[in-house]
Amino acid sequence: MDSLHKPSRRAFVRAAGALAAAGASSRLWAAPAKDVVVLTAYPDAVVSRFEAAFEKAWPQYRLRIVWRMPHDALPTLRQAGQGGVDVYWSASPKTYAQLKDEHAFRKLPVSLEGLPGRVGGSVINDPDGFYAASEVAGYGFAVNPAYLHRHQLPPVADWSDLADPVYAGHLAVPDPVEVGFAPVLVDIPLQAYGWDIGWALWSAIAANAAFTGRGGTFVSDEIGGGRKGIGLSIDFFVASAVANGAPVEFIYPRQGGVNPAHIAVTAGSPNPEGAKAFVDFVLSDAGQKILAHPDIRKLPVRPSVYAGLPAGYHDPFATAARGGYLYDNARGRGRAAPVAAAFGQAFVRPHARLVELWARLHAADGATWNSVWPLLTAPPLKESEADDPAIQRAFFARRDDPAAEALAAGLEQTWASRVDARYAKAASLLGVA
Repeated sequence: MDSLHKPSRRAFVRAAGALAAAGASSRLWAAPAKDVVVLTAYPDAVVSRFEAAFEKAWPQYRLRIVWRMPHDALPTLRQAGQGGVDVYWSASPKTYAQLKDEHAFRKLPVSLEGLPGRVGGSVINDPDGFYAASEVAGYGFAVNPAYLHRHQLPPVADWSDLADPVYAGHLAVPDPVEVGFAPVLVDIPLQAYGWDIGWALWSAIAANAAFTGRGGTFVSDEIGGGRKGIGLSIDFFVASAVANGAPVEFIYPRQGGVNPAHIAVTAGSPNPEGAKAFVDFVLSDAGQKILAHPDIRKLPVRPSVYAGLPAGYHDPFATAARGGYLYDNARGRGRAAPVAAAFGQAFVRPHARLVELWARLHAADGATWNSVWPLLTAPPLKESEADDPAIQRAFFARRDDPAAEALAAGLEQTWASRVDARYAKAASLLGVA
């Protein structure tokens, strides 16, 4: 068996069905279906449903799936002939951008009519037409309703709710230095509410929270296991937890962000007609509706599809039309690393101190509040620093470039010293030793 391909029960069922059909039909002598090779990281729960529907709509083609995680997709698509792959279909914007720069894709051969290519402030399609979003994942809050009821906590709907001291000790927040998707979560309030207000909001939220690492599913594990009541996450991690029986719900805040998955046709596609057919199907009404299956629960990129989805299914386009989803993902990608590093120096590193100071501040009188609040909530860096291309490059390249590491480490020390001085002054005003 080809080591590139993952065996599955559906392959056996399909083969058995084909044999039965051949024995009962003159189609035994029909031309065989032509392979469309799709490289993807999607699990079988997603792929099998698209495969069945596509092959029913396009019986002249047969999908052949190559499973690769994004970091393994690059070597495959850099092979001679791009490993025989026709379509790359996965969720990794950086990988698509890199492959585009390497001329690994041909321009999409399908119409994108009815696909706006953006959600609020975030562009989700390649502006040059080499790849398009096939679905988006949304950022928001994982919630355990039984936990909230047990602790007599009110429901949450948006970011400002999380700053309420009633939630102290009940939140789980992924550490943006350790968890790959978390820098977007940090940047959403910074963009939506403004730099100064966003950092102030985060200071109060961080004081209510415990920080988690260990990868993307750990927040869902904390909330599903009843150790915390609310956690910041991305919807597909929570959907997976729900599918496995976790007592968790997902709340999309008004000001959210999206992470697009994309689809592209390889430059060396051996079956460009079949590749076109598959991309066309994935982006069609029929393909987009599959995303709403209870075992998948992803957000379609074709707005017209939402009218036929179950009541209460989150529609990011409708939310954006009401003023939500202001987040600009292109801007966010550039500044993700310095923002995450500054967040770590301001809130994660001195977390115990921050919790103590906020607890004292909530009990303080008005005059003390007015003196201390600015010290706890001031941004550790200017927004112009986060948006500075030289600083962004330093944090991006710090692992491989000693000069970049020196600059990044020096900035982190500056931010840490700035934060520590403010917290020391706040402690003095609050009478904390």
